[in-house]
Amino acid sequence: MTNLLPEMAEIWQQTLNWQPTVQQQAQFQKLYELILEGNRQLNLTRIVDPQEFWEKHLWDSLRGIAPLLSANFSPASPTIIDIGTGAGFPGIPVTITIPNCPITLLDSTRKKITFIDNILSELALTNAKTLVGRAEEIGQHSQHRLAYDIALIRAVGAVSVCAEYTLPLLKQGGLAIIYRGNWTEEETTALQNAVNQLGGVIELIEEFTTPLSNSIRHCLYVRKVTNTPANFPRPIGVPSQKPL
Repeated sequence: MTNLLPEMAEIWQQTLNWQPTVQQQAQFQKLYELILEGNRQLNLTRIVDPQEFWEKHLWDSLRGIAPLLSANFSPASPTIIDIGTGAGFPGIPVTITIPNCPITLLDSTRKKITFIDNILSELALTNAKTLVGRAEEIGQHSQHRLAYDIALIRAVGAVSVCAEYTLPLLKQGGLAIIYRGNWTEEETTALQNAVNQLGGVIELIEEFTTPLSNSIRHCLYVRKVTNTPANFPRPIGVPSQKPL
């Protein structure tokens, strides 16, 4: 018995003004099956129910990039990095959805990256490549610093850490998209303090509810406006131990 993902065409249309093509729907389905299979060895996700997977992994991944799904986003095919991609979220759904954008999937766990390499080849996704490493190192690497239009980050520690991981990688004018569940005023203050030091401004803090379970989620959009000082990101472990 195959677990079939729901299609949800109407919800996609209502919430994101977008719908997957037949091919994208098939790729989502295949991704789901590969994750279920990989879960046996790798403990990738606790979310295995088809409806929950659709909402928390597919819809949520794409909700964060809603601005990119509208035709007038500039640049038209931005370079993207997904930091700490884990089992491939939000990066793989994004790769499936905007196949003209080069995307780098970064994780520090080689096993996860090997698993993702397999997914990319199974789904014939040629616009994505993987990278094993820590955000603190990659952010100081000349090949990656100032190299991306968009940096995505989901489900890691304090929000100031997310800012410190993303902003050094962005070109001037680039956008960090930080995925969060709950959000507080204190976190806004912490983020404000961090982005001031990192060369960014908070463009938007968006609160929304998910379409099936009506859970509250947030996406934070931080624009890079000036150069990030050379000492950021700080060495491995420092951003999380001593958040800005």
